[in-house]
Amino acid sequence: MIRKTIADYPLAMIALLLTAFGIAVVYSAGQTDLPVSAVQGAWVRQLTWLALGVVAFMVITRLSVRFLEWAALPAYLLALALLAVTLVIGSGAGTAESMKGWLTIGGRRLGQPSELAKIAVVLMLAKVLASYRVAPRSLVELIKPAIVVLVPWVLVMAQPDLGTGLVFIGLFFAMLFWSGVSGTLLLFAASPAISLVLGGSRWLWATWFILLLVTVWLVKPYVVEGVLLVVANVMMGVAAPILWDQLKPHQQDRLLVFLDPSRDPMASGYQVLQSRIAIGSGGWTGKGFTAGTQKRLAFLPEQHTDFIFSVLGEELGFLGVSAALLLFLFLFLRVIRVATRASDSFSSLVAFGLAGSWFVHVIINVGMTVNLMPITGIPLPFFSYGGSFLLACWIAVGMLVRISAEGRGRAGELPLG
Repeated sequence: MIRKTIADYPLAMIALLLTAFGIAVVYSAGQTDLPVSAVQGAWVRQLTWLALGVVAFMVITRLSVRFLEWAALPAYLLALALLAVTLVIGSGAGTAESMKGWLTIGGRRLGQPSELAKIAVVLMLAKVLASYRVAPRSLVELIKPAIVVLVPWVLVMAQPDLGTGLVFIGLFFAMLFWSGVSGTLLLFAASPAISLVLGGSRWLWATWFILLLVTVWLVKPYVVEGVLLVVANVMMGVAAPILWDQLKPHQQDRLLVFLDPSRDPMASGYQVLQSRIAIGSGGWTGKGFTAGTQKRLAFLPEQHTDFIFSVLGEELGFLGVSAALLLFLFLFLRVIRVATRASDSFSSLVAFGLAGSWFVHVIINVGMTVNLMPITGIPLPFFSYGGSFLLACWIAVGMLVRISAEGRGRAGELPLG
């Protein structure tokens, strides 16, 4: 179980630079002219979680990949149990006070089980996909991996936590792609969701449905699969306006505000408008570290968590934003390298799944701060304040370093010490 470590210094260093950068911005987010209790001292608490994360990282790097594969099922079952318990005794926080995402005992929030559940789902999905001799070639073969993701997805959406739900969907398709599933089959698997999204417009849905029919005719899947696929898309198209009418007014407003934030600037559109003002005012070099006016006057909502990228843009400008995004790019390229050089399919799938999870986080978080994505309350990896999320990130880094150690092209073994 305990093995030698082969240091992947570039990967660990990139993760450490991102974390240090993030803690600095969390510190700046707490420097306000108005008292904001949730933000004050957040950077100190983040340092404590970093210490725990580094300890977890060191432990994980000394466990073999075979142990991680064995632990996939127990970790997955534990994650499901914690998600179920959270629905009973969980609580919310900040702007998400109405959801049940934090495991709470005796009035004290212990963390978000959904963050560790992401890692557990990656491990379990990798184990299932690695058991196939060849990549799935039909929708029927996707049922088992889909169930692996569907069960925790339902539990998370019951909280409700749309952001984490989107991460589960993103890593699911990322890992299917990496396992060798064809683009056409991925399109078929995603088609009901596409019909649901486009169902609000008759013309958009009709155009999409015609394209789907043409694709089905050209690809010629099994007759039963083809029929079920068409029926499922029709049902989703019909259900879309019905589901829209069932949404509460504030839920409808949030989606409409995504299309036009100015329609409700003092309520539903307030967050994204303030975020865009902050980022736009940063210019090329920003207003200076800790000197952001939107932040100091507490106009930015959740400025140390969901909208920390806005603080970065206001204070360090285009150059600071570019530096952060370049670090994320280096991280993704390094993890893809680890996945490519992994010694077996399970290891490779785990590495790419973790990268896919982080990628969804970055795309959605950055996108919602500039109104390219709906606001879903999703943190930025290594940057946003959040103990359980930072801990999960460093556990993932430990897994990646371990996978890199057992992959091809090893260099420079280190003793156990």
